[in-house]
Amino acid sequence: MSNYEHIRVDRLGDGLVKVSFARPDTNNASTPEMLGEVRDAFNMLSADSNVRAIMLAADGKFFSVGADFAFLEKLLDMSAADIKSQVYAFFQGAAKAIYRCPKPTVAVVQGLAVTVGCELALACDFRVASDKAGFVESWIKLGIMPPLGGVFLLPRIIGLGRAADMCLRGSLVKGEEALRIGLVTEMVPAEELEERSLAFATELAASPPAAYAVVKESLHRALETSIDAEWSANLPNQALLLSSEDFREGLDAVKARRAPQFKGR
Repeated sequence: MSNYEHIRVDRLGDGLVKVSFARPDTNNASTPEMLGEVRDAFNMLSADSNVRAIMLAADGKFFSVGADFAFLEKLLDMSAADIKSQVYAFFQGAAKAIYRCPKPTVAVVQGLAVTVGCELALACDFRVASDKAGFVESWIKLGIMPPLGGVFLLPRIIGLGRAADMCLRGSLVKGEEALRIGLVTEMVPAEELEERSLAFATELAASPPAAYAVVKESLHRALETSIDAEWSANLPNQALLLSSEDFREGLDAVKARRAPQFKGR
């Protein structure tokens, strides 16, 4: 499959498919175009009866360094309506497509997964990571909130206390700590990641498709208040934050490599 510019979709045989972020020159920074392709690919694969398991991976050193900074700066001039139609349709659309996919999904995380990258990995059923992987939910350092379901999923995966540490302090979680708290399912040496993740996905591909889909749906239903409520509530709250002086200050501070001076307005 080659109808994508920002991702790659490879059919590996035996029902296995790998969807890869393919922007290593930008460290797989996320744009609406890239996330739109992720959304469309997962929706297409979800409906394909020949697909038995999907791996979400990335080219290069980083899984994803988060949202593209040039794109983030454009948000300063966007209305809430524009953010909903031009941004959330792609960013949340990708997270929803992954989370709602009835197939087994495995994030293969070789390096840093920051903000968007972290939340897309969280949307997968499992995460197999290298010992060089790290996870960061540092939206708060920009003066905004996690938009892709991270504030819903993280407490359910690692507990409220650890989720608060990641979301409210922007703390990095990596190595054995990520494994110990349940953020990743398995962690292996970097040189073994490709082989182990393929074996893991192959094992999942052998699952009975209908039963897997039903059990997965049941697990989601058991946990949800629902996540759709979180996604819906996120937009008006995020719109307020994106129009704030603190968001502009957060962007300026990151560019200048200095500590931000947030003023609560």
